[in-house]
Amino acid sequence: MSESLFIEVSKEQCQKYGEDCFGDTVFTKKIPEERRVISILSDGLGSGVKANILSSMTTRMAMKFVESNMELLRSSEVMMDALPICQIRKISYATFSIVDSELEGKTRIFEMDNPSFIFIRDGREVKVKSRELSSPKWKERTINVSQITTQPEDRIILISDGVSQAGLGNKLYPLGWQRSGCVEYVLKQIRKNPYISAYDLAHGVVREALEKEVEKKAGDDISCVVLYFRKPRKLLVLTGPPFDEDKDKEIAEMVSLYDGKTAICGGTTANIVERELCLKCEIDKTSFDDKIPMASKMDGVDLVTEGILTLTEVYRMLKEGIDKQKNNAAVRLANLLLDSDKIDFVVGTKINIAHQDPNLPMELEIRRNIVKKIFRILQDKYFKEISVRYV
Repeated sequence: MSESLFIEVSKEQCQKYGEDCFGDTVFTKKIPEERRVISILSDGLGSGVKANILSSMTTRMAMKFVESNMELLRSSEVMMDALPICQIRKISYATFSIVDSELEGKTRIFEMDNPSFIFIRDGREVKVKSRELSSPKWKERTINVSQITTQPEDRIILISDGVSQAGLGNKLYPLGWQRSGCVEYVLKQIRKNPYISAYDLAHGVVREALEKEVEKKAGDDISCVVLYFRKPRKLLVLTGPPFDEDKDKEIAEMVSLYDGKTAICGGTTANIVERELCLKCEIDKTSFDDKIPMASKMDGVDLVTEGILTLTEVYRMLKEGIDKQKNNAAVRLANLLLDSDKIDFVVGTKINIAHQDPNLPMELEIRRNIVKKIFRILQDKYFKEISVRYV
């Protein structure tokens, strides 16, 4: 894979109906200094708290072993030795799927007892040869090892058996949705939108699996992880006027010269860009919402929004989820952030008198703090590459 490629990683999960916690665990870690991304999906035996403990132990141990490049069979034996034995089935394990991607191009996949991973290239599923490894200590368990040299627009999809067995017992799906049904759905979504994000695809798979269930109640934990290999999508987010008015022209030129998409958050900031670049800014009435100020349109800019109110709502959605039914400015900005890989924030440090009004709600943060919260959650939860510059 070329040095400029980026891996978007996203997950979506739904716990078994009636349970208070997930029996599946997903753990992803970026190791920037090694230009490496490791993603693990583990399905604990059973469901609920016991399964959650088993899968959590497995992902944590697996991450430690894979990250340190410990020999795979040895690490698998250690994991199986550590997990408690089920008294009924006399087995001690949680299933796992591990994707270890090095940005130089080599991706390894290790699997034990999960549905086999789905590899999509050029809009179709590609079968990947794997080799089996078995441990003399645990002869009934085998690990499948595959290796891929990744290319732009490749996708790797991991699913738990809650996806492949969705609908089991439903008259329409007597054998469950099956892996083949999931593959068919994924390919259909990619045909509709060849650049569909990992976030949207993972959410779509889980939502579709749930549709297959009797009364739409999950009969097992449902989990999907999508890794999308692509050239990085860049986004510039400009918010707040610069401390020194002499920099107005400089920040306006950032917008016109930026090699990627651009978003402006804040009326004063939009006025600066409008004035310095001789552009026209108009209200976009299609973004009407009774709580969030409307977005605006400006030639050469992908999105123009109000500032603090919108950014505060974006942070909430990044934490709790986006309401896909809405089309307001905050939803548009959140979607733009999630659809980008390298995000450059330029934050003006001039104090806005309006935000010192004691009558404004207490939860409104000053611009620098809310931007800090947004870029941290984008890094930690969504694995985006972030830069921040204060002017």
